[in-house]
Amino acid sequence: MLHKEIPFLRICVPLIAGIITGYLIESVRAILIILCITIICGFIVSLFFNNRITNIVFGIIFSISVFTCGLILYNIEQNSITDLDQESTVFYSVVKDFPEKKDKSVMVTVKLKKILNGETASDVRGSLVLYHSDDSVLYSLIPGDILIMRCTPLAIRNQGNPDEFNYRFFMERRETRYYAFTGRKDIISHTIPGSRNLRYMALILRERIINMYEKRGIGGDHLAIVAAITLGEKSLLDNDQKQNFIKAGVTHIMAVSGLHAIILSMFVLNILFFMKGRFNTLRIIIAIIILWAFAFVTGLTPSVLRAALMFSFLQAGYLMKRRVNGINSVLASAFVLILIKPSVIFEAGFLLSYAAVLYIIGFYNELHNLFTFSNRFAERIWQAVAVTLIAQAGTLPLVIMLFNRFPVWFILSNVLVVPLASFLIIGGCLIPLTFPLFPLSYLIGRLLDRLAGIIEMVTTGVAGLPLSTIDNIGVTPGECLFLTLSISLSLYYLLKRPSISIKYPLMAILFFSLSLTINHMASARCNQLIVYNTPDQPSIGIQTGKVLNIYSENKELAPAVLRHSAVRRLKISYNKLSGMPILLKTGDYSILITDSIPEGYRTGNNNENDVIILTGPRPYIPGNVSIAELLKCRLITSQASPGFRITREYMETIDGEIWSVRKSGACLLDLKSHRNN
Repeated sequence: MLHKEIPFLRICVPLIAGIITGYLIESVRAILIILCITIICGFIVSLFFNNRITNIVFGIIFSISVFTCGLILYNIEQNSITDLDQESTVFYSVVKDFPEKKDKSVMVTVKLKKILNGETASDVRGSLVLYHSDDSVLYSLIPGDILIMRCTPLAIRNQGNPDEFNYRFFMERRETRYYAFTGRKDIISHTIPGSRNLRYMALILRERIINMYEKRGIGGDHLAIVAAITLGEKSLLDNDQKQNFIKAGVTHIMAVSGLHAIILSMFVLNILFFMKGRFNTLRIIIAIIILWAFAFVTGLTPSVLRAALMFSFLQAGYLMKRRVNGINSVLASAFVLILIKPSVIFEAGFLLSYAAVLYIIGFYNELHNLFTFSNRFAERIWQAVAVTLIAQAGTLPLVIMLFNRFPVWFILSNVLVVPLASFLIIGGCLIPLTFPLFPLSYLIGRLLDRLAGIIEMVTTGVAGLPLSTIDNIGVTPGECLFLTLSISLSLYYLLKRPSISIKYPLMAILFFSLSLTINHMASARCNQLIVYNTPDQPSIGIQTGKVLNIYSENKELAPAVLRHSAVRRLKISYNKLSGMPILLKTGDYSILITDSIPEGYRTGNNNENDVIILTGPRPYIPGNVSIAELLKCRLITSQASPGFRITREYMETIDGEIWSVRKSGACLLDLKSHRNN
């Protein structure tokens, strides 16, 4: 029985369900009251079933209790961030990370501690992203420094584009709801603290190790690759390097996670081979200690904490001399992380790493045993291919949903890059240990520099192969769920055939097909105007069924347009936006796209069906055009700044009558019912 072999499955499933419910439902007070009454009554009723072999009532109530705990934990986390007024405020804060250079500013994230108001101070919780003018001393900031500054917090908002990445929620999971712009005069004081917490010390140590790499002969692009693979520090990579790793399907080696934990722990265990037998317990403890030291050095990031916890739970079972269920140990580590931070279940890294590990534990041995090779080299190649295939199968639905692409040559790139990355990880750990021994550490550094060059050459070569990636594909969350079930049950049937009937994978595939069909039918009936929130260029779409007619200045479409078309599987028909004004007719509607209203413009006979889309940062309306008549239409500005007004004299008249895409998000207009969404 699963609940006996994998007890944490029974705990994690309702706990995660409760967290997801808390995310979907804004007000949960009434639900919590009903759940608490149900739990109390249920436990009383379960007392009458205690004499039976199985107490089904108790099991149901236990699951409801865990579900309720998930709901409560998520709401506690969401309410832990203080809501700030959008007015000039003095904050006492602590720097969370090293400053990052932007085009025209320096970005630094600070953890807010207090709001200072004269001689009084009030506690505040949450973080703030500062964009500071480039001529400042903020480059010298390091994690843990105390910063007192004056700024006006601005709420982080999504762009409102259909099927877009939820950036606001992404930042909230990092305890950040606001950003602000500051200049030299806004920095009141910068203080170096007497002591720093563990995480800040870890980040500082990671930066020092990167400096050690540079001093031992690793530089330029190769330094960026070594820092990314060994320490998970990806800020040094340029866009071309990142794209090559993505197209090659090996971005996972840049996230310090399970792969790094396995490589490092196996290296330590093999080095201590002489301790097998009587001292095997000490050998495992040393491996765990070194792994956690590595987690500290890499900045105690969530991905490496997941890996360290998983390995520790797995090895703890061996230390207690108990039969270890790998899936149960993995779920136990997930349970700990969820208790610490419930919203971690929504993070891409969490989902991808746990999906890959669970699939490897569940299906790797069966796939590997399908073929046997007497040649040792061939066997190692097959092992790498089997692991890659299983991990890719487990993460395939998530990769398509999150990134809208699929790397075609992932087997080739992983077979070549992962062994090289293994040596890179081990060498990266040896440099700090041997740093005082200059000849030895310099030799290791030069070897790592060469290895990084080979990895860059391989990823660039694989990324340049024909059809290196299938781009602009996507699935909705519901389709992702059914696709995951289909793959899981199909693998279970194919690799563990006696265990389940074929009807289960067939049913999952049927539900996946039904979800595709339902979404296809919904898109086929769609007829809407979409003015995307793309500040760099106007992007205007008219979706008619499965065809998305895009009007834009550049043929290289904005990512927001590509993601929407990928998720909904729409066929894009590009139309160059030139020679404005452009008048479009679709059914009973007239759509005028222009950067300035033509002289003496008059709306059509059916004013309510007229739509005017003003492009450019400062659209113009001549004085002889009747504003009152224009306001009978639907007026949309696609690129104008949130505070833009057409003319000073009409400021109050127009305020609230124009849909500002930059301010209110993308505009979706149903051309059937003419209703704003």
